[in-house]
Amino acid sequence: MGAEAARVLDYNQYNYGSAAPAIDTDAETKQMPIRIPRAQEQIRRREVERAAAASQRTPVVSIPAVLGALIITVLFIFVVLAQIQYNEAVSETVRLNEQLVRLTEQRRELEITFESIIDMKEIERFVRDELGMSRPEKDQIVIYRGVLTDRAEVITYTDNRSVQGFGEFLSSLMEYIKR
Repeated sequence: MGAEAARVLDYNQYNYGSAAPAIDTDAETKQMPIRIPRAQEQIRRREVERAAAASQRTPVVSIPAVLGALIITVLFIFVVLAQIQYNEAVSETVRLNEQLVRLTEQRRELEITFESIIDMKEIERFVRDELGMSRPEKDQIVIYRGVLTDRAEVITYTDNRSVQGFGEFLSSLMEYIKR
């Protein structure tokens, strides 16, 4: 195609950029919009009513969301209370450990004091001089090794009626099962 045959298309002359010609927009053929009396006033009133209705609407909250928030709050409170109890238990443990250390130290001091009070030489002198006792000679010491071993028998009282009644119940139950 030559330059003479080429035609520049104007966008305004065609519908939506297509090859269809545009509607005639001359002033003579142009129709005037239909005017509805008080239309603008009705549109403004409806917009005001919609805005008022939108502002008056309460936000919709679902029941599961409320229950979930409530459960999370309760669990959080339980966690806080458990942490408080844990801290109290830790402080009690620290206090008791300090008391244990003090009492152990006091016991050691009392044992040292007790051992320093008891003088074995003083006791030996008292036994020898006051009570007339002496250390045994080697020929006086006899070691006896017995053949029998020591034994003890502990006798306790039990209410035989309840034991026998329960035993009888079990034996009757076993006989019933065997049949």
